[in-house]
Amino acid sequence: MTKIALITGATSGIGRATAFEFAKNGINLILCGRREERLQTIKTELSKLTQVHTLCFDVRNNSDVKNAIASLPEKFSTIDILINNAGNAHGLDPIQTGAIEDWDAMMDINVKGLLYVSKAIIPQMTDRKSGHIINIGSSAGKEVYPNGNVYCATKHAVLAITEGMRIDLNPFGIKVGAVNPGMVETEFSKVRFKGNEAANNVYSGFEALQPEDVAEIIQFVISRPSHVNIADLLVFCTAQASSTIVNKA
Repeated sequence: MTKIALITGATSGIGRATAFEFAKNGINLILCGRREERLQTIKTELSKLTQVHTLCFDVRNNSDVKNAIASLPEKFSTIDILINNAGNAHGLDPIQTGAIEDWDAMMDINVKGLLYVSKAIIPQMTDRKSGHIINIGSSAGKEVYPNGNVYCATKHAVLAITEGMRIDLNPFGIKVGAVNPGMVETEFSKVRFKGNEAANNVYSGFEALQPEDVAEIIQFVISRPSHVNIADLLVFCTAQASSTIVNKA
């Protein structure tokens, strides 16, 4: 039976790459994001490979999340795989000068958004006693680095929520795991540095992970036999040893 996967943050980076990887493997897709034009462009490309439905909403708004999931047509209503990928980083300031609006954005998207989407989808999985949830965390959820404060806190929260989900959903046979990448070359840094010149230097001097690298790992995770659940996976590029140690040329 063809499975259906819902991916948040599907318009760029890891989410977009995962959509393409899943499509190649014959998985039907529900692609979610805030940028309607990008969603439609990706849908046009991937509809040649699989069935695609798009939902344009902001994970920070619980009402919009619930309405979007409720609007799914019948043939997309049974979600087998949930990829909680939507997330962001705003600012790289020490705690004493951090901007409240940056903190709110990270907490609202990385933590509350993940919870809102999961809450809207988990009941159908518990009813069927079947499903697979992968939360996209970060190496920042494993260690805290200078000026990472609130962002690291949100990614630590993602791991704690993942572990709690796995415990609570265990009686229902639902797989839950986290994939935690280190440095991945995406729009991430442009958002974090708010478009300033520093963003151009983040990935210079070494070969960072690419979104496609992480997407292939996610595909591997969801393709394991029914009795195998990869609960927690940390992946760095070869040049990266930790959040603060990167071998740059």
